[in-house]
Amino acid sequence: MKKKIFLLGLISLFGMMNAQRVQKGEAQVNAGIGLANGWGMPVYAGFDYGIHNDITIGAEASFTTEKYTGDIKGTWIGIGVNGNYHFNTLFKIPNKWDIYAGVTLAYNSFSYKYKGSDYDYFGGESSGVGFAGQAGARYYFTDHFGVNVEFGGGTIASGGKAGITYKF
Repeated sequence: MKKKIFLLGLISLFGMMNAQRVQKGEAQVNAGIGLANGWGMPVYAGFDYGIHNDITIGAEASFTTEKYTGDIKGTWIGIGVNGNYHFNTLFKIPNKWDIYAGVTLAYNSFSYKYKGSDYDYFGGESSGVGFAGQAGARYYFTDHFGVNVEFGGGTIASGGKAGITYKF
């Protein structure tokens, strides 16, 4: 019974806190895991900075590795910059939620090793720079901590990703 009362109290406390999304001049970091069909399970970390109450710019990096049949091992690294528009003001969404969409310019490097030596499986066309769009949401439990989910992007975790957010 004490555990239930404690859990109910925690939930109530989180509900009463005035959690708020990133505003102009504030920053946040994001980290978590991604989805990449057949490319292992990527990890990612990113940073966002508010240049306007509804606009952030940021940077992100992601990494994954996967061992395939035989002696082939693939490694993927993605590094990108992004800009997002946050729809809270436009649609009057409470600030403990953060609904956004934007674009990413990213460089992705794909490399393979075969029996300890480099192996160019894609004929030199596997790495490069490109644009991609993303859409996502965050929910802040407190003024500083939240969870995030995003689809799209431009890095190896662009199939989708989920993680935690810490706002400074």
